[in-house]
Amino acid sequence: MVETKVYLPGEVVRALDETARRLRRSKSEIVRAAVASYLSPDGPEALEAALSRRLDRLSRQVDRLERDLTISNETLALYVRTWLRNVPSLAAGDDAAASDLARERYARFIDALARRLSAGKLLRNEIGSDEAGAAKGET
Repeated sequence: MVETKVYLPGEVVRALDETARRLRRSKSEIVRAAVASYLSPDGPEALEAALSRRLDRLSRQVDRLERDLTISNETLALYVRTWLRNVPSLAAGDDAAASDLARERYARFIDALARRLSAGKLLRNEIGSDEAGAAKGET
């Protein structure tokens, strides 16, 4: 090893002291690693590759979220359109009975939904990627 003298600004020396104390390493070891990393020819390329992989993974996750959201929106819209088309309006005196029936039907719906989710049956798994692409306006 060769001894060398380096002049550092006060804030860098304080940060080096704190890091050495926190990591329980010598200041020489920390400076040696920092200089080696700085001079490493493939350091920036490795960092860029790691960032690129992470961005690709995030992009795929966003694509899946967009697909799932599109499926959810279209499913809800189709259901509402069908319901509005097929369910007649209530007579004024039928409100109480309709409310009771609605509560009962809603409870059954929630139970069915809970059973489906606990069994791992997801709508997105039933829909092929071609249908999802068509739902997003792709051909």
